[in-house]
Amino acid sequence: MRLVFATNNQHKLDEVRHILGSEHEVLSLNDIGCHEDIPETADTLQGNSAQKALFVWERYGVPCFADDTGLEVEALGGAPGVYSARYAGEGHDSAANRRKLLQQMQAENNRRAQFRTVVTLVVDNKPYFFEGIVKGRIITHEQGDGGFGYDSLFVPDEYSEEEKTFAQLTQEQKNTISHRGRAISKMAQWLQTATFCRVHR
Repeated sequence: MRLVFATNNQHKLDEVRHILGSEHEVLSLNDIGCHEDIPETADTLQGNSAQKALFVWERYGVPCFADDTGLEVEALGGAPGVYSARYAGEGHDSAANRRKLLQQMQAENNRRAQFRTVVTLVVDNKPYFFEGIVKGRIITHEQGDGGFGYDSLFVPDEYSEEEKTFAQLTQEQKNTISHRGRAISKMAQWLQTATFCRVHR
């Protein structure tokens, strides 16, 4: 099946293409000539992912999925959450977001956190939702050169004994346990049984 992933983030594209494999062709926004600034004005992860996927479907008429991901830190009441990508303010980058998070966590003993992704797939103008969660903790300094976003600060429970952050795992290791990987895997399993897939292949 040919699907559009509502992103131009190469890290996300590589991750998702690896998970879905050769059974599905995943196109980026650039691939379909979409260069518009897609709004993300909802106050929930599901709302943002649905907004993006529906935007592409309504304008291009192609099956599309979009994701929104948030880092939810217990000691911060679930923040940065839906605002994870712009935690340090508009115009700031991931490094600034990580610096702010470390500053906010300086006096906190509770380091528990989770990454949560909501994927919205839109086909024939109908949205379908898939959620993935990975639990872990925030460490006190960055570790690892891989990944992106907050990966260098997050140690998933599955690798807590080795004290490895997402940024220190291989792509395959991360895909197996990551929030996005789990949500995309649920979508892939669902696509295998969806009758409309035969129509859109």
